[in-house]
Amino acid sequence: MSIARVALPVAAFETFDYWIPEGLAAGPGAVVRVNLAGRHRIGVVTAVDGTSAHAERLLPIDEVIEGVRLPGEIIALAEFVSRYYQCAAGMAFDLALPPIARSGAVSRRPASRARATRIDREADAALHARDASDASDAPDVAPAGSRAPELNAAQQDAADAVAASFGSFAAFVLFGVTGSGKTEVYLQAAREAVARGGQVLILVPEINLTPQFEERVRATLPQVHAVTLHSGLPAGTRRANWEAAASGAAGVVLGTRLAVFTALPHLALVVVDEEHDDSFKQQEGVRYHARDLALWRARRRGVPIVLGSATPSIDTWRRARAREARLLTLGSRAAAGTVAPAIAFAPVRGAVVAGGLTPQLVDALAGALARREQALVFVNRRGYATSLKCSACAWEASCPRCTARLVVHRGPDRLRCHHCAHAERLPHRCPACGNVDILAAGFGTQRLEEAIRTAFPTARVARVDRDTTRGRDAFASVRRRVDAHEVDILVGTQMLAKGHDFGRLTLVGVLGADNALYSADFRATERLTALLVQVAGRAGRAGPPGRVIVQTDFPDHPVYRALAAADYAQFADDVLAEREAAMLPPATRIALLSGEAHERADVDRFLAQAFECGRGLAGTVARSDDRIELFGPVPATLARRAGFERGQVLVQSHRRAVLQAFLPRWREAIERSSPRRVRWVIDVDPVTF
Repeated sequence: MSIARVALPVAAFETFDYWIPEGLAAGPGAVVRVNLAGRHRIGVVTAVDGTSAHAERLLPIDEVIEGVRLPGEIIALAEFVSRYYQCAAGMAFDLALPPIARSGAVSRRPASRARATRIDREADAALHARDASDASDAPDVAPAGSRAPELNAAQQDAADAVAASFGSFAAFVLFGVTGSGKTEVYLQAAREAVARGGQVLILVPEINLTPQFEERVRATLPQVHAVTLHSGLPAGTRRANWEAAASGAAGVVLGTRLAVFTALPHLALVVVDEEHDDSFKQQEGVRYHARDLALWRARRRGVPIVLGSATPSIDTWRRARAREARLLTLGSRAAAGTVAPAIAFAPVRGAVVAGGLTPQLVDALAGALARREQALVFVNRRGYATSLKCSACAWEASCPRCTARLVVHRGPDRLRCHHCAHAERLPHRCPACGNVDILAAGFGTQRLEEAIRTAFPTARVARVDRDTTRGRDAFASVRRRVDAHEVDILVGTQMLAKGHDFGRLTLVGVLGADNALYSADFRATERLTALLVQVAGRAGRAGPPGRVIVQTDFPDHPVYRALAAADYAQFADDVLAEREAAMLPPATRIALLSGEAHERADVDRFLAQAFECGRGLAGTVARSDDRIELFGPVPATLARRAGFERGQVLVQSHRRAVLQAFLPRWREAIERSSPRRVRWVIDVDPVTF
């Protein structure tokens, strides 16, 4: 009897044994349907053996899902994710499955294997038919005759360096100022990779970046079958695109972080665009980092990887400085006659600010409108106002489920929590003292839009934030209006800061940047600098020169000095030196044990026990010069969220291998003793805490 080890998407670290009925092809990588505790689930066969410690109690595999099989490389990737990120194996494998096989539990057992197979085939046919209908207006191949853009000397040198490494692992950091033409370098390297019979994986941080990037791919590589993979696609389209990639038919796969798990039999090149972006780190469930998995995958397959950014993360910058990756620099904008935008700072303190706008920014907006140019006003806060306060007492609108303020929203008037989605009516008087003079303090995108419409009543204003782009194709619609010059002023959040190319946009105004300077997060200045450089880079990318006005009371802060000098390299060097002196990542490796429960006492007790357990284990896995350090339990930055009290314990080591030796033993000890009323997770290489 053959025994299959099956990884199932449940919170169990071990695989489950099932016997393989005669006639079923259930080898490693097969996707199967099995019975677990009376429910049918989809899993992946990781290995086949002839023995089992529970042979007399085993159930049979019910069905092998046809048309889906994970290759050995993806099995190895999922197993690595389970080991490194301390997550259940089945949860890691679940990330690699296409939508039709990721349906989870099935409500009832199929009447027969033949009937179940027929149902799956019919569902596949329907999905593919819908895909064909959806694609009728958008052919996969662009019209013939398209020409690749001519590269300047720096771009060509970078593309040549990547191409020279084909057939072996090499890591490149493509450090290019905004507008320097990093995308053209990617596509030139991709052209060469596909010409040699290879496939290219391109990762971008957000769904909204894929349509514009896809257009560039299709225009530059018109004869190449390119597909996209992200959660915003219909299930049928995702399944068809996954199959095109897994079969080798797709030459280019463009996707968000989940696409790093795509099966690619002829992988020849990996590109991670905007590699610094925190969106590559999954914050719930399996907390993997797609950039780091892309590096792991490129090394294992022996192919080059390009990490591109105008503001490389300090982790990546350290790789380049340590010569673990080759630094390729694009120091000027690619378009002829374009230069970096001029940077100016406008003080807020003491200024007559109307709706958040200083006089300098109002004048600049008026000038841009008079010249029929477009402008972007950026504030990284959605809603109308950041808080609601009473002018007579200490009352402030707070979320009853989170340690957070409620945000004022208009249309309809509501108070909303941006952490747990709690919402309530906007009061007309103070609930504590009855005072009718309650103040909406601070400003978000709604209030900023209102102020701009008041100041410029004839201007065509478009607001872009999570609230206005929930609908399918909503963001694409705004892009079309901007490209058609049907929008004069864009108001938005960081959704507009990355990767977008607005040809007529010459002015960028930045509000509220100083808020990040008060953060306790040691990565706050790194994130702020990256955000400012990225949003500033939207100005003047074609045609008239760009101008950026940052409203700040601290123009001499290192963040703003780096922005004004256009010298991110010096800023990154300084931050890296600070991190190394303070022994902060990337100079050390960290993991975070987070726990939450309805009662604070339960969280504190759990974390205290885990901390003491960790201290006892630390000395058994590391020498004194490679020690494990644990820092005692503390409340999380957001101490209560959605009704759960939250806390954490931080563990670190100077060496990754030492930390990886410690974490499995610690996790296993915690599993044996953790109370059910406490939910907990270990986050390896967390991006925030």
